[in-house]
Amino acid sequence: MTTTLSRVSVPMTLPQFFVAVLAMGVVVVGSNILVQYPINHWLTWGGLSYPIAFLVADVLNRRFGARAARQVAAMGFVVALIVSFWVATPRIAGASGLAFLCAQMADIYVFDRLRDQRWWRAPLIGGVAGAVLDTCVFFSAAFAGTGIHWVALLLGDLAVKLVVNLTMLAPFRALMWNLARPAAMQQSS
Repeated sequence: MTTTLSRVSVPMTLPQFFVAVLAMGVVVVGSNILVQYPINHWLTWGGLSYPIAFLVADVLNRRFGARAARQVAAMGFVVALIVSFWVATPRIAGASGLAFLCAQMADIYVFDRLRDQRWWRAPLIGGVAGAVLDTCVFFSAAFAGTGIHWVALLLGDLAVKLVVNLTMLAPFRALMWNLARPAAMQQSS
């Protein structure tokens, strides 16, 4: 069995794990606060900030592997859920937690399956899969039956998340060659 360079990952240290969980938690909690503030009838501020969570997961997945990315997502879920109950409504916090966990696991799975292809495919397609799942689960769980025109918000947020996901390719590419580059590639350069 041969191992490709992109499948080689380094173990995550405890400080790296805590920084990654903190980054994930800040993005999710911040987005849970921001989703409560519409920009207009079809977009909330949370739609602009949340796609950064996929960037964090993708960088972790590239550098440390899918298992480490799943561990950070799981711990980030717990931290974000607990904090979100204090800074957002319980319904927003619960919907966010469910959507976040489903979306992150989908993104990590898709990214891991596509990681050996062109550098942009895994983060782009994984991010799109995660954004669609996250948006559909979150908005239906958070706003269905509330009288809020949530379908318009869902479509607006999804459109913005997809555009932001596309723009996240530039920072991913930059980070990939510094922070996210697998250990075998670093040793050979």
